[in-house]
Amino acid sequence: MTNRFISDIVQDQDPLMLPPDASVKLACERMCDRHVGAVLVADRAHHLLGIFTGRDAVRMLGNEADAAHTKLDDVMTHKPVTIPPDAHAIDALRLMNDGGFRHLPVVRNGKVVAIVARADFEGLELDRFEEETTLWEHIA
Repeated sequence: MTNRFISDIVQDQDPLMLPPDASVKLACERMCDRHVGAVLVADRAHHLLGIFTGRDAVRMLGNEADAAHTKLDDVMTHKPVTIPPDAHAIDALRLMNDGGFRHLPVVRNGKVVAIVARADFEGLELDRFEEETTLWEHIA
């Protein structure tokens, strides 16, 4: 299928979530353990507050901050762009491309459902997105 629903891509996913007062060190350890590139920062009721990615970690360490004493709330992206689970793969690819990011939280009614990354999309979806992008470049 060339344009799956986001819910099909993330079904049965257990996204990595941490509270905003968790340390960057803990977030990086958990990201490493789970082989993921992002942490969703949420409150106890799973309301999304932000996202912390490997890029954020590099930026923070580049500024010589102490990962053990820096809280996610201080370095995460607050109020990130999100997508609902009933959206299509092409919609997620457009959002990620337009925003210049590789991870997109999936949220329903303000609560975290999952997260998609560019690597979650299949060849046909990526091919369709590339065709669409090329077409728009020729029109503009």
